[in-house]
Amino acid sequence: MARNTNKKLVPEAMDALDKFKYEVASEVGVNLKDGYNGDISAKDAGKIGGQMVKKMIEQAEHNMK
Repeated sequence: MARNTNKKLVPEAMDALDKFKYEVASEVGVNLKDGYNGDISAKDAGKIGGQMVKKMIEQAEHNMK
């Protein structure tokens, strides 16, 4: 079984990022359930992650103005 070895730089942000993930999943039409979502396709997971990154970049660019 794979282990997540990513180090959390701001552990306090995990709840906000989790909420953000569910919001983005809803926007792109992917239904996530509470808990384990390892059964979704790589394509759907990529949609969610890609849209999250896009929105975070847009927000950072907006904050730079």
